[in-house]
Amino acid sequence: MGARVAVVGGGQNCEHDVSLASAAAAVAALRTVGHEVVALTIDRDGEWRDAQDRPLGLAGAVQVLGTCDVVVPALHGPRGEDGTVAALCELAGLPYVGSGVGAGALAMDKWVTKLVAEAVGVATAPGVLLTAATAADHAWTHPVVVKPVAAGSSHGVSLVRTPDELAPALAAALALDDRVLVEDVVVGREVDVAVLGRPDGSRVVPPALEVVVDGLFDLGTKYDGTACFRVPAPLTDAERDALRTAAVTVYDALGCAGVARVDFFLTADGPVLNEVNTMPGFTEHSQVPRMFAAGGTSYPELLDLLVRDVLA
Repeated sequence: MGARVAVVGGGQNCEHDVSLASAAAAVAALRTVGHEVVALTIDRDGEWRDAQDRPLGLAGAVQVLGTCDVVVPALHGPRGEDGTVAALCELAGLPYVGSGVGAGALAMDKWVTKLVAEAVGVATAPGVLLTAATAADHAWTHPVVVKPVAAGSSHGVSLVRTPDELAPALAAALALDDRVLVEDVVVGREVDVAVLGRPDGSRVVPPALEVVVDGLFDLGTKYDGTACFRVPAPLTDAERDALRTAAVTVYDALGCAGVARVDFFLTADGPVLNEVNTMPGFTEHSQVPRMFAAGGTSYPELLDLLVRDVLA
């Protein structure tokens, strides 16, 4: 027996279009496995709309959500993935797929994620936290990566190789966030690990995925098709075990629920955490569904599992 599922896409941030793609794919897949789907969209200005593009207002949206058994927030980035929509669902008493308020907020904050990871013994790239007040005094000494603390899809991320590239990179990141992370460049393979928490407390980790790209896996290469995804990633048993252990450790330390994508650099000294996505890109061709497909779970089956786990 299928459930009545609300899928929310869009959002008020620079990942709006990516979220629309994730939501549209989720709507189609959930229907193929027998669920009744109610599609809602959040405009860039914050207006909630129904499937006929009619404005609902927040109160109207909550009323519609209240007619559903479970909510799937297919929202990436601030005002979506960061715990805000989870908080709305919590306050309205609505079951929802994915991480709760705390985990969403912690994982969206790349600086806090680093602190949590280090506290549980998972390595991260050496880095400093800057603000608009302190950025002007930061001197370039070696190549670094500059990124906003809380933005997604690699928006505002720059690889700074020379001193004269630092100021523009900091300005680009500060245009998206009032806090900026400056991290050492980590030399290693980019390997993503998906973790799915089940209601019985078990953790499902499908085959890992390696991102093979010439240079930085930035906004352009993320969506222009030039990045190559290797699934399963070619790993030794020791590398596979180390990545799995690190991913589950960080997932649990942040308090994640549902599925999350934990991104690493695999170095000669072992895994180094890059970031955690509590609502990663979720079309059929996105990294997490590809990993689960490699493990024998199709895209519609994965979404069905996420919905049924919440209802359980």
